[in-house]
Amino acid sequence: MYRCPGFRASGCSRCRGLCFDRRVVESAEAAFNEIVGELDYPMLIVTAAAGERIGGCLVGFATQMSISPPRFTVCISDKNHTCEVARDAEQLGVHFLAVEDDDLAQLFGGQTGHETDKFGLVEWRAGPQGTPLLDRCPNRFVGRIADRRRVGDHFSFLLEPVHASRGEDVRPFPFHRAKRIDPGHEA
Repeated sequence: MYRCPGFRASGCSRCRGLCFDRRVVESAEAAFNEIVGELDYPMLIVTAAAGERIGGCLVGFATQMSISPPRFTVCISDKNHTCEVARDAEQLGVHFLAVEDDDLAQLFGGQTGHETDKFGLVEWRAGPQGTPLLDRCPNRFVGRIADRRRVGDHFSFLLEPVHASRGEDVRPFPFHRAKRIDPGHEA
């Protein structure tokens, strides 16, 4: 925990009691969680294949990282079955959900691959290097994993697109609706 050089139990000579003591750090974390909890970014389904194993999960931590060359990052919880598969995979599939895809979001966000064969419940086909591609999500891409690293309680995967398909324009499935899904495992 950071404390400024002027910190004293009675207060701070430099920042007048606004140091990053435990109380401020905890309230900063709570305030941060409230702020980012208001963001309504699109939810995605990420799929992976490594050998005979396949996995897929609902992901909210994802963003484009570069325009030229194109790069995209997805983050997967380290408790997730899909993360176990993705750490051994060479590529990942990224599927853009439509606002009406509640059932897919519920399946891939509310069930764990440790207990449920999600792919036995949806139509899909094997894409590049066996990466599962969900038939109902025509807006998707497969990316070669250029970098992977632990970032807190998630693993980050930097992707270089190698295959992409685009269907019709869709309104994305938003985070505020995904918050209603009981997760398949604790965060």
